[in-house]
Amino acid sequence: MIIVNVKENESIEKALKRFKKKFDKTGAVRELRARQAFTKPSVKRRDQVIKAAYKQRLQEEASK
Repeated sequence: MIIVNVKENESIEKALKRFKKKFDKTGAVRELRARQAFTKPSVKRRDQVIKAAYKQRLQEEASK
């Protein structure tokens, strides 16, 4: 459970912004979306390999 204490003289908008940041860090929405459809482990692994190759290519281009 996420708890956000509203400080004295703090606007609701600031407290809401802090809540949203904490909520994003938990990854609840990402997990919910991932659970909506099953992806096979082989497909997950393939996506990881493609993503890693892309990141490595970007890093090599930046170092040139």
